[in-house]
Amino acid sequence: MTAHAFRLTRNSFGRLVLEMPDGSVHEAVVPVRAFPIGAPDDGLALVGSHGHELAWVDRLSDLAPATRALIEEELASREFMPEIRRIADVSGFVTPCTWEVETDRGPTRFLLRGEESIRRLPPPALLVADAHGIQYLIRDPQALDRRSRKLLDRFL
Repeated sequence: MTAHAFRLTRNSFGRLVLEMPDGSVHEAVVPVRAFPIGAPDDGLALVGSHGHELAWVDRLSDLAPATRALIEEELASREFMPEIRRIADVSGFVTPCTWEVETDRGPTRFLLRGEESIRRLPPPALLVADAHGIQYLIRDPQALDRRSRKLLDRFL
């Protein structure tokens, strides 16, 4: 869809409003990335309140700056996926256990319920889910420091 095929604004409640070329207006629109980790700027759907795709964007860079900014703001408020940069410590090698990690958003601790909470994504990435459902990304386990890799290997 081209940058001029729709108009995107915010209403007085801060929700995205999508106006289509045919004049139809859709409130509470949500942007959803097709490939949030592998290609975050390629392929994005604008989804209506009933879960149906209303518009498709091939690349965020194709959009007008104001529209792109609205979508990026909305995505930033919805997507919270810290990236693990270092595993400082684990409370034990039997789950559940507590992990102390350094992320791109600062240090944190979380409870890992089981090995199944670590998912393999398209190589080499991993996704680690804590007991509260927060997901942490390890973009490339081989890029971690030696100690972090050793601790992680005990769970893979």
